[in-house]
Amino acid sequence: MTTVENASQKPPKTRRLSITRLLIAITVTAALVAAGVIGARSWYSSANTPEIDPWFAGYVDVTATPTFAFETPKSDAAKNVVLSFIVAKSGEDCTPSWGNAYTMDEAANSLDLDRRIARLQQQGGEPIVSFGGLLNDELATACSDENKLVDAYQSVIDRYSLTTIDLDIEAGNLADTDSSARRAEAIASLQKSQKADGKNLAVWLTLPVAPTGLTEAGTDAVSAFLDAGVDLAGVNVMTMDYGDSRVEGQSMLDASTAALEQTHRQLGILYSRAEIDLTSDTLWSKIGATPMIGQNDVEEEIFSLADAKAFNKFVVGHNLGRMSMWSLNRDVTCSPNYGDTRRVSDSCSGVPQGDASFADLLGKGIDGDPVVSAAVVTTNEPLAPVVEDDPATSPYQIWSPDSTYLLGTKVVWHQNVYSAKWWTRGDLPDNPVLETFETPWELVGPVLPGETPVPIPTVPADAYPAWDGATTYREGDRVIVGQYAFEAKWFNEGEAPAAASTDPDSSPWVVLTDAQVQELLDAQETPAG
Repeated sequence: MTTVENASQKPPKTRRLSITRLLIAITVTAALVAAGVIGARSWYSSANTPEIDPWFAGYVDVTATPTFAFETPKSDAAKNVVLSFIVAKSGEDCTPSWGNAYTMDEAANSLDLDRRIARLQQQGGEPIVSFGGLLNDELATACSDENKLVDAYQSVIDRYSLTTIDLDIEAGNLADTDSSARRAEAIASLQKSQKADGKNLAVWLTLPVAPTGLTEAGTDAVSAFLDAGVDLAGVNVMTMDYGDSRVEGQSMLDASTAALEQTHRQLGILYSRAEIDLTSDTLWSKIGATPMIGQNDVEEEIFSLADAKAFNKFVVGHNLGRMSMWSLNRDVTCSPNYGDTRRVSDSCSGVPQGDASFADLLGKGIDGDPVVSAAVVTTNEPLAPVVEDDPATSPYQIWSPDSTYLLGTKVVWHQNVYSAKWWTRGDLPDNPVLETFETPWELVGPVLPGETPVPIPTVPADAYPAWDGATTYREGDRVIVGQYAFEAKWFNEGEAPAAASTDPDSSPWVVLTDAQVQELLDAQETPAG
């Protein structure tokens, strides 16, 4: 677990959509997002395919001291665990180790790990092993021999009888494009061989996230897995340590829910590019969330008990496939001897908890079995038909490629309301971009039932002269550009009024407000004298 990486890298090859398919995907997806949902049908290919069974499992740092007794869970919420981290052993790049401190044999002897895992399984708990993490090389980063890499992963799966694995890819492991391709191919081969042996293997990809969604390196990692043919159980995002990506005044809860919503949007695009159509419900089931409880590594970021309760409500309400937390080791109030709770501890949360448990709050109502979910197979699903926008039930004008829109202008497109972030013309509001900075439109929300057009005063075409770049204008002069009227703030010539939308302070023009336009219309309707 770590802070958000801003790594930028050349994306791996991805399958391309035809223009026809892309246009269909754009219009269909946008229409289905209306009212916050894309569809409500199950995404499974046959009645015999198990449905997703959302589960909770907290991470356990296996090598941390004091040793955490995951084999004797304090509550039902702690019965499933994500054991971390399997990494490459220094000097033996294709040998799995626990945190580069113990080989699997050494962990069995020194930590009694095999026996403790067996005890957990006897009690109905499920171990999930996480590969990677922040501090060491994930196996694919260090091991360049593809056959040995597959064998290394397989040895961990066989030793601990795993049905679900977690690949925590961050920092240098995430930025390494060569290892990304190796990892994806190895996991695809592994998943195929497990299936041939009649065994299920669910693969979760755990990635850093910002309130604006996955980083470019993160979306590249997802694409690499999909291109390799991996059937991802889901993408688990680390809703923590946002740093500068969290805007001023944004709470940890709001930042985390925003991160999930943006990840949902991005996954829809990534699966569509991979020529796999999934409904909104299915996409939510392919998302996991992992907050860092209590004090985060970023000093001013604290994920409180109240945040945990509210976050659980969001996760359950959207039916995410997984909820985790970092970590079960830390799910307790720090002792009075721990002097500075702003300094992150491996063994306490840094916030007063009383009798409360983050695991119980985050895991409430999420009592599924990872073994059941591991049997789910991703399949294409039919998408609902496009619903055309109706001017009579649209609160704002319907977007047109021929119209110009200024900063703050609201439009309706495919049953959603969008607001312009800057001057724009011809840019689709629902263009499927992975990064929000690539589009001039911000999704506000769906058109609500029973809405009618909001009256917007329109400037008569002959109210003022059309702007002319060769004309000199003085303070107070008014001109028409398209459907907008502008007023000069000072003497100018050749200064396009449209710039007022993108740089209002420097532009000599200001667009007339609705109130000013209405005042003009009222004056025209009032008889002279």
